[in-house]
Parts: sequence; C-alpha cells; structure tokens
Amino acid sequence: MQRREFIGAMAALAIPFARTGQPTARRIGRSDIAELRRRTARLRRLDNIMGGAETFPVYRAEADFTQRLIRESSHTGDIEQELLALLAEQQQQAGWAAFDHGQHALAEQLYEDSRQNAEDAGALDLAGNAIAYAAYQQTAKQQSGTALATDSYEVARQVATPKVSALLLERKAWAHATAGEAAEADRALNLAREALNSPSDRPEPDWVFWVDAAEIDIMAGRCWTELRRPLRAVPVLERVLADFDDTHARDKSLYLTWLATSYLQAREVEQAAATLGHAADLAAGVTSVRPARRIETVARRLARHRSTPAVADLLARLKV
Repeated sequence: MQRREFIGAMAALAIPFARTGQPTARRIGRSDIAELRRRTARLRRLDNIMGGAETFPVYRAEADFTQRLIRESSHTGDIEQELLALLAEQQQQAGWAAFDHGQHALAEQLYEDSRQNAEDAGALDLAGNAIAYAAYQQTAKQQSGTALATDSYEVARQVATPKVSALLLERKAWAHATAGEAAEADRALNLAREALNSPSDRPEPDWVFWVDAAEIDIMAGRCWTELRRPLRAVPVLERVLADFDDTHARDKSLYLTWLATSYLQAREVEQAAATLGHAADLAAGVTSVRPARRIETVARRLARHRSTPAVADLLARLKV
C-alpha cells in the first residue's frame, strides 16, 4: 500500500496538464532550455517505478509542449537545434512507454519522429538511440533486429560517449542473441564492457543515467538465456538480481523471468517455479504488458512439469 500511494503521488506531481495554458509565443533562451532538460530528467526517473500506461500520457504531453515551443516561440537557430534534440529525447521516452504498454504502432512512429528530429538537430548519438529502440521493438515482435541494431551503433559511434556506446552495443548483443547468433552477441557484450570502462572526460547525457556494469551483466544473462546457455546465464543473473531493488518492480519481474527460464533449461524445475512466482508477485499492479506476457510464456513452458507440486501450485495461482 505504501508503494502504491508513493507511485500515485509521483504521478500526480508529474502530470503536466498545467503546461497547456502556459504561453509559448515568447523568446526562448538557454536558461529555458536548461529548465526543460532538468524537468525531462526528473520525469525520466518515473520509468523506474511506473509502467507505460501511467507514464505515456506524461511523456507525450512533454513532447507535445516542446513541439509547441518550436512552432510558436521566438528563438535563435542554435536554440532550435537544442529544442529539437530535447524533443527527440522526449519522443524516445514516450515511444518506450507506448512500447511498454503494448502500443507498437505508436511506439514505432515516435521512434521514427525522434530519429528525424535528432538528425535535424545534428545529435547523432540520439539518432542512433532511436534506431536502437526500433531494433529492440523488432525483436519483441519476433523479427530480426540485427540490421537496425548494427546501424544504430554505426550512426552514433563517432560522437558517442562511453555509456552511449555501451548501451547501443548491449542492444546490438540482444538482437544477435534473439537471432541465435552467439558469437556476435558475445562480441558485442565484450565491446559494451570495454566501452563502459573507457576513460573519458565528456559528460554523459542524462538519457543513459542508468547504464552501468550491472545493466551490462543483466543483458548478458538475458542473452545467454535466449541462446540456451544456462551455465553462463544463471550465475550472472543470480548475482545481479540479488542486489536489484524490488521497487523497480517491472524490470526486476522481467529479469526474473529470464532467470526462471534458465533454471528450467538447466532442469531445476522447482527453482524455476519459485523464481517465476517471485516475478508474478512483483508484476502485480504494474501497468506494463511486458511482464505479464513473459510470465505467461514461461508458465506455459513449465506446464509440462505440472506433476511437480511446486509447479502445480504456481500454475493454479497464475490460472495457466
């Protein structure tokens, strides 16, 4: 109950409906850009604790407001480029929320709009990230995302900071893993770790604030699960998820489904059932379609072991 009350309060604070009445036909300067970036950064953190159904209206409204600023305000060419880059960020966040809520066509359009705005702004790192989002969406639809994922890194590599490079490379690894290309996935994961550890004095963009060694390890575990290598997947997923905060319920429940799958691949049926049960507990009340779909998928794979009491109990609880 405390968590739900906290989330509700955060959502109420984030809803930007009051912005619709703010004047946009005015001169926009660098102080305005700085404030818009700070607000975008604050709202981006909502994705840690809320699902796409709750965050999409917030993120879409922010992008719409920035578009109005570009159309209606007075500003220099340099400021317009910064506004376009900010809009590209906001459209990516809105696209991600739409994807998380299962609205694939809308997400795809937002990613494409983001890529175009990023290119117009000369922000090739953001353009690459928009392509990487599109590649990730393709893999979710059981399509190959390897070509897009490769393009995303090539577009951004000349300007990418270490964390941006690491993010694009780990998504490239995922695309290769879902395509069954183990060597390519392993190579991309190793490059992602190298990129993350590269010395640099350039500031990282806020849209990669969450990229760290644990994120790369989680992606590695997911990749090895997809490639049916449980001996490689289980240790890394167990280690990282042991320290993963339950308040990040959507993400942790998703990652637990890959750990459950690896246990099942290793014929540790009871452990798979217990892990999937934990994932289901965390996913309860999360407004994202992805955990529910993953839990159902893994539960159906467990169904062949229904004679095992732990599995039977779980399937009855999940109504599978």
